[in-house]
Amino acid sequence: MNLAQSTKRIVMQRRKQLAPVKTWGPFSWAKFWHHVRLNLLMVTGACLAAFGYAMFQVPHNIAAGGVSGISLIINLFAGWPIGLLYWLLNLPLLVIGFYNLGRWPFLLRTLAAATIFSIATDAFIQFMPQLLNQYPLTNDLLLTTIYGGIVGGIGGGLIYRSGGTMGGTGIIGRIIQMKTGRPLSQVYFYTDSLTIAAAGLVFGWDIALYGFLMLFLNGLASDYTLEGSSSTRTATIITDNPQVVIDALMIHLHRGVSYWEVTGGFSGQKRYLVLCTVTRPQVSLLKQVTAKADPKAFLTIGVSHEAMGADFRPMPLSVDQ
Repeated sequence: MNLAQSTKRIVMQRRKQLAPVKTWGPFSWAKFWHHVRLNLLMVTGACLAAFGYAMFQVPHNIAAGGVSGISLIINLFAGWPIGLLYWLLNLPLLVIGFYNLGRWPFLLRTLAAATIFSIATDAFIQFMPQLLNQYPLTNDLLLTTIYGGIVGGIGGGLIYRSGGTMGGTGIIGRIIQMKTGRPLSQVYFYTDSLTIAAAGLVFGWDIALYGFLMLFLNGLASDYTLEGSSSTRTATIITDNPQVVIDALMIHLHRGVSYWEVTGGFSGQKRYLVLCTVTRPQVSLLKQVTAKADPKAFLTIGVSHEAMGADFRPMPLSVDQ
């Protein structure tokens, strides 16, 4: 076997190892309830996002970017139902998402979310005219912007947690996030700024400024809903007495500890790095225990995005999305 054939075989084996698990498999109640939970998240998120859009954005023409903002602009000139416009504008973007974000599972979930959002939006506008037209929930544009951004962001975050998006520029944003690792709040701002600028030409620049603020709050709420608040901290301890520190941490904090030998970059001396992940309430005790075990230790505590396994959150259920 020559080098080219050997390399090809290794590549094929690696692809098989990295290939996603087949979608179909034996039935289990764990998988069933997992998918039920994802679908409930999607429906709840789509309805909540539609409520925020119809109650806070539509009455005041606050176009906070994306396809929803474009729908407001077209509605002003064409008079078509906003929900229907949103759904039609999403069709070409769904094709893009199909080839970049999971093929059929993504397409079906996002199509369902966009459809529910569109229907719910028109339903809210149709059956609550006294609130949406004659008597808006509030006439204060600042309050409208704040709560519209928060409610819409929470709804969008729930949809992201279900594995889909609301469609629109959220599809483009999700692709950029996956490829660059940037937070959703930044990605939203980049992809939706042009829409808000166009809305400023149509509805006025004061409304456009509120749209930028709502977009920012929407992204923050989406990030928080998707990723959650950080409740874990990771402590890094540099010490000459690793076993003393490790014993103290395990006895008083009941947490697992890892350590390895390191070399000081300036001094060139051999020391030990001790790593321990704890919950936020345990940080104070961690400091006290470390100081008592080795007063000369060097301690840094960082915010961890998430901790799973051991005594923290359970690892996610390994089922096909």
